Amino acid sequence: MVADLFEGFRTERLRTSGADLCYVVGGSGPPVLLLHGYPQTRHAWHRIAPALAKRFTIVAPDLRGYGESVALDPDAADAYTKRTLAGDLAELMQALGFASFAVVGHDRGARVGYRLALDHPERVSAYASLTVIPTVEIWDRVDRSFAYNAYHWFFLSQPFDLPERLLAADPDGFLSWTLRKMADGRDIYDDRALAAYHAAFRKPSVRHAMCEDYRAAMGADAAAEEADRAAGRRLSCPVLFLHQEKAAQAVPHPLDIWRSWADDVRGAAIAASHMLPEEAPDFVTRELISFFEAVDLKATG
Repeated sequence: MVADLFEGFRTERLRTSGADLCYVVGGSGPPVLLLHGYPQTRHAWHRIAPALAKRFTIVAPDLRGYGESVALDPDAADAYTKRTLAGDLAELMQALGFASFAVVGHDRGARVGYRLALDHPERVSAYASLTVIPTVEIWDRVDRSFAYNAYHWFFLSQPFDLPERLLAADPDGFLSWTLRKMADGRDIYDDRALAAYHAAFRKPSVRHAMCEDYRAAMGADAAAEEADRAAGRRLSCPVLFLHQEKAAQAVPHPLDIWRSWADDVRGAAIAASHMLPEEAPDFVTRELISFFEAVDLKATG
C-alpha cells in the first residue's frame, strides 16, 4: 500500500526514547518533515510528498499512537502531549542526521509542529501550518459554531474510557462519517489512503491514542501554551499559514493571531475544505516550494 502511494520512498522504523515510529523517507535536498493530522496517517501526504521530493528530502512519519507508530508506555501521563510527540520527532530527525529541518503540519500535526519549533528553535528552520492556529487561541474563541462543528474536540477528550467504548461500537462508520464531514461532503480521498485510515482506526490502541491527543489539548497542551504566551515565547523561524478562505472571515484574522506568535508570518488562502493536503495538493505544494525558496531553505547534516 505504501509503495503504491509513495513511489521511490523507503518505509523505515525508528525506536525513540518513548516510541516506535514508522515513517517514509525519500528525495534529496534540504530536509522537510511532514506531520499528518486526525484521523489520518502518513498517507495523508501521498499527493504532496512525491512532488516535494524532487527538491527536498521528505520525512513523513505516523505520529505516536497513530497509524503504525506506537508509544512504548501508552499509559504514561504525558504519553500524548504535543511536547512529548515533538520530542519523538526531534529524535527521529537527529537519528537521520538532520541538524535542522523545515516542518509542515496539518491539523494535529501542525500543533505538534509549532511545539517542536518552540521547544527546539535551533532545529526548526521554517514552519508551515495548514489550517491551524495555536490551541490556546482556539480555547479563547470557542463559541456555539465551533462547538457544533468541532464536536470531536469535546467528545474525544471525555474521561477514559467513555469515548473509547463508544468508538468501538462502529469504528468504520464513525471514521467514514468524520472524513466526509471534514471534506465538506466531497469525494476527495484516494481509496488506498482510505484503506490505510480504516486499518489504523480499527485498532483500539489507535483510537485510544486519538482520545489522549484531544485530552492533552484540553489540559497539558493548553497549559504549556498559556505559559509560553505569558512568558512572551515566540517562534523564531519563518512561518507560513495556509488556510481555507472562510477562515479569513474570522475576527481577528488568523494571520494576525499567528503574528502574535512569530515575527515572520506569511499566508495564503484557498476555497477548499479543511483537508488541504488531499483536496488542494497543487496549491499546498506550490505555496510550500515558494515559501522554502523565499526563506532559502538549505541542506543540513
